[in-house]
Amino acid sequence: MPIDNAIYDRLGSGWWDESNPLNALNGSFTPARFAYFRDVLDRLGRDPAGLRAVDVGCGGGFLAEEFARIGCRVVGVDPSEISITTARRHASAYRLKIGYVVNAGERLALKDESVDIAYCCDVLEHVADLDRVVAETARVLKPGGVYLFDTINRTRASKLFFIKLLQEWRLTRVVDSGVHSWAMFIKPLELEEILRRHGLRLGEVVGLGPRAGRASLGWNFVRMRLGHLTFGEASRLMDIGPVRRIDLSYLGYATKISRRSGSGASRQG
Repeated sequence: MPIDNAIYDRLGSGWWDESNPLNALNGSFTPARFAYFRDVLDRLGRDPAGLRAVDVGCGGGFLAEEFARIGCRVVGVDPSEISITTARRHASAYRLKIGYVVNAGERLALKDESVDIAYCCDVLEHVADLDRVVAETARVLKPGGVYLFDTINRTRASKLFFIKLLQEWRLTRVVDSGVHSWAMFIKPLELEEILRRHGLRLGEVVGLGPRAGRASLGWNFVRMRLGHLTFGEASRLMDIGPVRRIDLSYLGYATKISRRSGSGASRQG
């Protein structure tokens, strides 16, 4: 089943609607990711108030709004115009000042070394040119800037969970199209090498996954498929959080250790 990134245009008007499949990415995922990222900033001694952050692949703005609420000046970029429209509308309703731009991660419309924090969640395993996306992120980060990420490991366990359970099995799949390709999942050592190549030093990698039991996890996805649970409810019941294993998904951070060399003019943003 080929990867279907067009789903973010087809369903992008409903990111914040719990009956929309994309809302499954909120539920307990957003709180878990943000809690970790906030902890990283605290451990690094970075007061987020006033720092400029870029959300690469922001979707409907789940994490952008969290960072905005702690005082960051957030720019959210996403190639889906429909998703960006949804994110703008939701931020406006809650009077959050977030700059949203229709833009792809392979060519960020931001100046060199212009942001303090960059983060990329549920995105790296979707992009056609991973190296280019990381290179662009490194370009816009200031020296000493923090890169926060979350992605999926390429293992047997991730194939069973993300491909078989959530995508292929009729009774448990979230949507009827291929939102992931196992071949595009990224092993931590592969990502570390790409980060290093672009002047980003890996700080740590930690596991992220469901803490609910396997039986209840599977049953809740059946209930969701039957319409007895919303996608948002099913996501919360997964109880996503830090786990010891990294064979499903993992998150982490890196810091920029050197100025990016090479040719190419700065881009305005």
